[in-house]
Amino acid sequence: MEITCKINNVEKRLVFEPHERLLDVLRREGYDGVKNGCSAGDCGTCTVIVNGRAVKSCLMFAAQAKDEEITTIEGIGTDENPHPLQQTFVETGAIQCGFCTPGMILSAKALLDKNPNPTEDEIKRAIEGNLCRCTGYVKIIEAVKLASMRMGGRRK
Repeated sequence: MEITCKINNVEKRLVFEPHERLLDVLRREGYDGVKNGCSAGDCGTCTVIVNGRAVKSCLMFAAQAKDEEITTIEGIGTDENPHPLQQTFVETGAIQCGFCTPGMILSAKALLDKNPNPTEDEIKRAIEGNLCRCTGYVKIIEAVKLASMRMGGRRK
């Protein structure tokens, strides 16, 4: 199969077998920030943003990405100019092993794009599909709150 979609604001042509998941195609295309953790939609390490929504790419067929806008962790910041979420995750110590971090950040970004001033409960709901075995979530929630404030939201 062949489709076109936009990945990180760049028009892409993707070629794949009908049974392939978006996760596998993205990784083959070099988007290594999309992690393969559980292949069952339980861990959230494969989270990407599709048309503004956090989506687990292990549960989405690549064919479903036709004409969609996809954002991976590679598309939201650079080493020289990190996204506020990337910066606050580092500053607050919300990163330990880092395996869950791309999916966690993209879930938080999807939330903040829709709701720049979330409550703590809204943050918890936004990241509840992402597992972290290292941090215990407190620092992650702190990082999202701090990013929200820096991006113009007020802390509730």
